[in-house]
Amino acid sequence: MILKCNLSSYFAANYGPNPICKGCLSCSKDNGCIRCQHKLFFFLRREGMRQYGECLHSCPSGYYGLRTPDMNRCSRCRIENCDSCFSRDFCTKCKTGFYSHRGRCFRGCPAGFAALEELMECVEGCEVGQWSEWGTCSRNNKTCGFKWGLETRTRQIVKKPAKDTIPCPTIAESRRCKMAMRHCPGGRRPAKTKDKKKKKKNLMERAQKQHSIFLATDKTSQ
Repeated sequence: MILKCNLSSYFAANYGPNPICKGCLSCSKDNGCIRCQHKLFFFLRREGMRQYGECLHSCPSGYYGLRTPDMNRCSRCRIENCDSCFSRDFCTKCKTGFYSHRGRCFRGCPAGFAALEELMECVEGCEVGQWSEWGTCSRNNKTCGFKWGLETRTRQIVKKPAKDTIPCPTIAESRRCKMAMRHCPGGRRPAKTKDKKKKKKNLMERAQKQHSIFLATDKTSQ
């Protein structure tokens, strides 16, 4: 018991505030912990050319706790860009800037999945179909009578998103188009019709005025 206390004091003095032998069942001067207490995990830390064992309550980033009858150990996650994992092949939390999806880490979510920013996860997104052909160019529900109009195309929502917070992409869009028929068959534009009536009225007034002058001049000559 006295030897154990002296050993702990020795390592505390040489390895800072966290004694290298803390939680150890057995400890080596050169290699640190060799065996850990039952509930702790054995972690082999490497610093340059040196490595030593530690006994931890939880494994550090990039490792997961593997419990075995012999001794619990910290095993490295095999998933690239993983911060913590459930097993070596299933990541539960990715490093900053990466999205978690089915136990893997991605810079951007795969096709058909949307990024849930607050959790940095990829969830099933809103799936839409193909765009339809552009519709007929029209304006005010008319396909003639104007030079320019709008044409529209649409697409259907095939599958709604898993979460209501994931928006669907636009399912309708319009663009400016030139009318195929500027003038409606058998019809006249209101503005043109009004101008012609006004012009005809002016011509009638001028003709009546000239006729009156002619009659007055004829009477005088008689």
